[in-house]
This record gives sequence, structure tokens and C-alpha cells, in this order.
Amino acid sequence: METRVVTAHVPVSLADKVDDYAERLERSKAWIVKQALTAWIDLEEERYRLTLEAIADVEAGNVIDHEAVQAWADSLGTDNPLPEPR
Repeated sequence: METRVVTAHVPVSLADKVDDYAERLERSKAWIVKQALTAWIDLEEERYRLTLEAIADVEAGNVIDHEAVQAWADSLGTDNPLPEPR
């Protein structure tokens, strides 16, 4: 796999944690940073995918009226909770 160096200035406390984990896991600091960056990018890609999915739902009219959700939420914990709005 082709690689490229990426440089970032991070707070000393964060760099110290990277050092600690690298030592504890017997891995390089580069490996720790690569794992963290990969996990963050995966999370951001999933967040973006879910955002696009939500926008498509709204555009398709797949929404629940705010007042219906509020009435349902207000009824929770009462003697007569409303059914979950659909």
C-alpha cells in the first residue's frame, strides 16, 4: 500500500496518550494514529450517509408531525400512554 506522511500539531496531553497506548499495546505511534483516524473517518462517513438518508426521507414525505411526537412523549409515564406515532 502506498503511504504519505501527514503532519498535525496536537496538544501535548493527546500526544502523551498516543505514546502511552503505543507502549501499552506494543505498537508504533503511527499505528495508533492510523487506527484512530480510520475510526473517525468511518464514523464521519456513516454520519454523512445517515444524513443523506434522512434528507431523502424528508423529501419523500416520511416524517412524523412534531405535535404528535410531543403528545406521545408527554404521555409517557402516565396512566394512559399514547401509542408510538407512525
